[in-house]
Amino acid sequence: MWLMVPFILNSLLNFVVSLLVAKFLGPAEYGRFALALTAAVVTQTLVFDWLRLAATRFYSERDRAEHPEIRATLDTALGALAALVAVAALAVWALRLDLALTPDLAALAIVVAVANGGFDFSCAILRARFLDRAYGALVIVKNVLAFALTVGGAFAFGSAKIALLGMTISVAGSLVSARANLVDANTGWRRAERGLALRFLAYGLPIVIANFVYQTVPLVNRTLVSQTQGFADAGQLSLAYEIGIRIVGAIGSALDVILFQIAVLAEKTTGVDEARAQVARNIGVVFAVVTPAVAGCWLILPSFEHLFVPESFRGPFAHYFALTLPALFAFAMMNYAVHPAFQIAHRLTPLVIAALVACVANFFAILLLPATGDATKYAMAQSISTCAGLSALVVMMLALAPMWPRARDILGAALASALMLAAATPLRAMTPGVVALIVQIAVGVAVYGASAFALDIARLRSVIWPKLAAKLAR
Repeated sequence: MWLMVPFILNSLLNFVVSLLVAKFLGPAEYGRFALALTAAVVTQTLVFDWLRLAATRFYSERDRAEHPEIRATLDTALGALAALVAVAALAVWALRLDLALTPDLAALAIVVAVANGGFDFSCAILRARFLDRAYGALVIVKNVLAFALTVGGAFAFGSAKIALLGMTISVAGSLVSARANLVDANTGWRRAERGLALRFLAYGLPIVIANFVYQTVPLVNRTLVSQTQGFADAGQLSLAYEIGIRIVGAIGSALDVILFQIAVLAEKTTGVDEARAQVARNIGVVFAVVTPAVAGCWLILPSFEHLFVPESFRGPFAHYFALTLPALFAFAMMNYAVHPAFQIAHRLTPLVIAALVACVANFFAILLLPATGDATKYAMAQSISTCAGLSALVVMMLALAPMWPRARDILGAALASALMLAAATPLRAMTPGVVALIVQIAVGVAVYGASAFALDIARLRSVIWPKLAAKLAR
């Protein structure tokens, strides 16, 4: 359970860093920063993410002692890919290619991909060994350095390039600080095995391809916005969507780090049937948490914007955030509820199919939606695309019938969320500020919590509450 704390802390600090960088860069320069960072994420996913997935699934404390060839293979692949990508960054910079970003920013985006790829891989290594304290320390050091270098660079220079450079150095510095817990003995490159590398790649490739295709959607949309409306509009759209993704990502990751590992453990100890049953329960839990969270984001949006969003982004932020709320819900449900069902079933091709559906839906949305004088069309396209991908996955889940959640959890969470909205929506008329935010959150939590308890959503009353009461009694 304590592993959730670093996840939440990391997400919270990333959230604060994003807002401060946006504040100091301003809409236009933040648009360049966000586009470069999106390109970095796409590159990182395509090149390095299979190593993170393999470490999560195939590496453990026991494997560290008994099978050093696993870590040797992972480390060797990471080093080789990092070298190749670094050469690609140098080539992009030297050739001065005509891209949506300047050659300097494009090259820096690739360098950021290398740094973040190494960081995520290292986090996966620590989590696989259940080194909660070491993982927490790594996250804290990285974010402290990010405050000093990424935010500091944005404040001092107002430059996307300096902010990206600061991000790279902060990640590298955090990895150096955690070196003692990241280095395994007897894992030199000579122990690496080509067959293992191919096995890891075969496992991760469908997930990587699916995530890569999904991530090209915001990259394409932001590129089009920057070219048709300018980098300022791209920055406005990017901040709204990135903050939303960080909110639902923090919630989903905190759940996933517990729920998916329970399902994996069930598969190894009691068999695939129990693992499937656990995944079905997990889907109900994720839906019961994500639905009110997304609805709650809409409820508190005026006060949130007033209190936290930089002044130069206000107005467009709330507009774009509201338009992308369906995308945020679909993103969380896909990644933290539905994807694990296909992973446990070892059927990953549907993930790729759903990603392609989302990509096609985005294309037609941009083509058919009426033109606007801002990025509204592209925000709507983002939601249409992500919801199309989720819908495709849900349809393909018909073949995984044993992993359907309880109807009571889905319908109960939907009803409880509706009651929460009915009770708290009038409070949106309050003057935005701290008092309004506290009142809106308190009323929303109280109404949803009481409804969830009464309806026994996600077995809150019948299973979770007795266990919690027993622990409190002890």
